[in-house]
Order: sequence, then C-alpha cells, then structure tokens
Amino acid sequence: MLRVGLTGGIGAGKSTVSKVLAEMGAVIVDADLIAREVVEPGTPGLAALVDAFGDGILHDDGSLNRPALAEKAFGTDDSRMLLNSILHPLIGARTVELVEGAPADGIVVQDIPLLVEGRMGPAFNLVVVVYVDEEERVRRLVELRGMPEADARARIAAQATDPQRRAAADVLLDNSGAPELIEEQARALFTERLVPFEANLRTATAVSVPPIVRPSDPDWAAQGRRLVERLRLVCGDVPTRIDHVGSTAVPGLDARDLIDVQITVKDLAAADALAGPLAAAGFPRLDDENRDAPKPAYGVGGEGDPALWDKRTHGGADPGRPAHISIRVEDWPGQQFALLLRDWLTADAQARAEFLEVKRAASATAAENAHEADADAAYADAVAPWFDQGYQRAWAWAEATGWTSGD
Repeated sequence: MLRVGLTGGIGAGKSTVSKVLAEMGAVIVDADLIAREVVEPGTPGLAALVDAFGDGILHDDGSLNRPALAEKAFGTDDSRMLLNSILHPLIGARTVELVEGAPADGIVVQDIPLLVEGRMGPAFNLVVVVYVDEEERVRRLVELRGMPEADARARIAAQATDPQRRAAADVLLDNSGAPELIEEQARALFTERLVPFEANLRTATAVSVPPIVRPSDPDWAAQGRRLVERLRLVCGDVPTRIDHVGSTAVPGLDARDLIDVQITVKDLAAADALAGPLAAAGFPRLDDENRDAPKPAYGVGGEGDPALWDKRTHGGADPGRPAHISIRVEDWPGQQFALLLRDWLTADAQARAEFLEVKRAASATAAENAHEADADAAYADAVAPWFDQGYQRAWAWAEATGWTSGD
C-alpha cells in the first residue's frame, strides 16, 4: 500500500486535487471529514465533548454547535488541551481503521490540512503540497467563500508558511491557474508517479538511473533532508547516524540524479535487521554487488582488510526520486570515507573540479555501453582510479584541517 500525504494552505484548492485522485482510483482519507464524523449525534465523541464543555455546545437538534464549542475550547490552553485529548485519539483511531481497510495494492491519499505543522511528512511515502501564493488565496477566500479579509489573513497566518510547505513537499502542484490545469497535474501525478510507485513498493523494485551527469540541482539538498527524515522514522534507534552523502550532497557539483544516503550502524547484523523495515517503506534491498567483489585498494593495514569495506545496499521505489542507500558499520573505513569525501569536495574547489571532469568522462564512456548494467560498470571502472588517489588526498586534507566526522 502506498501512503501519500496531501496538504496545502487554506484556499489552495487541495480538495480539487483530492477529488481528481479519488476519481482516478485513490482511497481518500480526509482528516476534516473524520473530525466531523467522530462528533456526529449519537457518537461517543460528542458525548465526551458535552461532558467536558456542557450542553451549551449543542444545537437544539442535538448536533454540535461548532462556534459555541470553539468559544469554550479555545479560551485557555487547558481547555484546548482538553479538546485535543478527546478528539485526537478518536480521529487517530478512525484514520487507522480507514487506512488498514484499504486494499493491499491501494494508493491511500490522506488529506491533512496541518500535515506540515504537525511534522507528519516522514510518515508518508510521498508528500504532495498544493500551492497558491498568499495573496491569491486571500482573494479566493474573500470572493469565493465570502470570508472577511481580516479573517482570511488570520487563518493563513496561523498555518505553515509557503517556504515551510515547499521544504516538506516531494511534489508541489501549482494551482495558480485555471481549474483544468491543476486537474491535469493531479492526473499526471497519479498515472506517472503514484501508480508506478505503488507497483514498485509492492514488488520490492528499486528504480535505477543511467550514469549520466546532470547539472547541479539546488533542490537535491532538500530532497536529501526529506529522505534522511523518512529513514530515521523507518529505522528507529538502530542507526547511530544517517547522512546525505555522495555527489548530490556537495553544493554546486554536477552529478547523477540519484540521492545517496548512508545509514551508520553498530555492526552488519544491525544492517541486515533493517532489510525488512526498509523494503516495506519503499527502500528494497539490492543484490549486494559489493559482497564478493574485490574491495578498493585504499589505505594499508586495517583499512586494506576487505571485510572492513562490507556494506548493505538498498534502492528507492519512488520513480520520481531515485535513491541509493548504503548501510555501513560505524568507524569502518568505508563509512568514514563517505563522510570525508563529501566534506573534502565541498571545501576544496580544485578537487571538486577535477572530480567533475572525471565524472563527465566516465559518463561519456558509459554512454557508449547500451546495456544498463554494462553502462554502470563502465562508469564505475572509469572513476575508480580517481578514487584510489582521492582517498589519500582526502585524508591528507583531513589531517591538515583537523577534520572529524562529527555527528
């Protein structure tokens, strides 16, 4: 089951996106509708509210008078906390019921207005944000919903900012134009990303990308942060640290459009224990091509011990955001070098330029190999000599600067 978090500021039009996705076959779990459902007449939720706030929160017909409840519940912090203590467990339980009732191969879209404010993004396979700039949202709220402008601005000010939503968004749908445009975006999202993502998740299929060097993307850093946050939630307290590494973690460096993440663990048994949770979350384990392959000729002594370069490798099932995840043991040379290489290349412009030339040449060599596996192997072989030399240079830089891996 693919779980998608859908959100957007008031007046952004996420209900339109939700409607289109439902028409396409998604299972919609709407937080606002659930919040109303759990306090309908005759429900334990409404009875609990009456016990807490009195009969004055009811209409004559016994239904909830929401303005009256708001007047009582939002007067003090204690009353608001009491309201939340009643509603949140009921909403959570009903949400779990609806999600668990969806088909195993379903695409579940949870429409949550305060997803960003609640820092819920890492719990989803994908977060979709519907975006409209603030002034346009104010206009729509005033002209289309009849809301006083002051109220509209106050409601917007109480929610997450546009930059905060953009930072949380794996997909940003711009609803600034005509209604048919956002509907087209929603349909494309469903067919081009959500459907293949769900299939990859269900079949434990990782997405691959050709070894083509792309221009540096400023959004790689944010994508890396979101990926790290998801992996922290999935892995719990097993890792000692999780880091965005590789070329996409180096600002301004052209790279393959592939987010590299390193999960650091205490031992390989811990790495193996993460295989199931990672696969279930959309990060299937890859064949460990490194397990029996020759290890790099970096270093001497302990660093030259092939066993100390072992790792476990996972990929990503999201067709819109390919990922490569290496699980390495804390303080082993491979784990340390991944962190050092990122920091050295970030700090040393000359080394960064040299590496880029090597990558571009390797990409050209790989392009001559039509078969994907051959292309990947050709790329790896072409960059290997630079790494052999770069390993020594990086550690020389570390000693000269007092670099540590930090935490």
